[in-house]
Amino acid sequence: MSEAHDYFTGAQAPVMVPDAGLGSARCDLTVKGMRKSFGKGQLILKGVSFSVHQEETVALIGSNGAGKSTALRCALRLIEPDEGTVDLFGTTISDARQNVLRRSRTDVGFVFQKHNLVPRVSALTNVIHGNLGRSGGPAGWSQLFASRSLRQQALACLERVGLSDHAMKRADQLSGGQSQRVAIARALMQQPRMIVADEPVASLDPVAGQEVMDLFHRLTKEEGITLLFTSHNVQQALDYSDRILAIKRGEIVLDAPSNSLKAEDLNEHYG
Repeated sequence: MSEAHDYFTGAQAPVMVPDAGLGSARCDLTVKGMRKSFGKGQLILKGVSFSVHQEETVALIGSNGAGKSTALRCALRLIEPDEGTVDLFGTTISDARQNVLRRSRTDVGFVFQKHNLVPRVSALTNVIHGNLGRSGGPAGWSQLFASRSLRQQALACLERVGLSDHAMKRADQLSGGQSQRVAIARALMQQPRMIVADEPVASLDPVAGQEVMDLFHRLTKEEGITLLFTSHNVQQALDYSDRILAIKRGEIVLDAPSNSLKAEDLNEHYG
């Protein structure tokens, strides 16, 4: 029985590997001492600290209610943490003004479980929306107002995810897997340095889920994009990440290279 499995059952100390990331590689995201509570005494995050290195793929795993999504959203200030510091691409954003925060987040693409597409407009328009953070105004509202170069860029992003032939199809006419591919294309449209994905395949069937994770892995490695994703699926975390963070009851209890872990160490708790 490995130390990781023993820890999760309460028998060992947490497995922490010093510099488990990429050694001297620059940190794109550094979180220190992050705490978050909801309501009276409902402490969700209890001093969470972790880092994500440039061009690294990190999986954050944990059971329902462990604090995965809250940690991810607090790290990018999609919701406000109660305490802690966050550095994003070398800029401290934990106490930054909204204009500084917006500028820093233009380099982060977001992909969520619910896809968050606008259902009644085309896949192409949804991808064009990915440019809104860089240049606002009508050009980013719709394919009807976008410049030719912007439309070509969006079509190229759809081509990257294998959906160029669905460009004019409404988002609500797409399958679940196709919808998530459009969400990935929209993230690519931002020309991000990092993509943050919260349970990106949880709503998909196993085949579509694997196809989307294959796509994530290929695109982020080809483009040199850092990826931080949450997952319930231990095997996917092992297969598609360089490093695994495990969170339990609001605390990081495991930080180790994926190639040092096995599915059986974690499946009992996260399978």
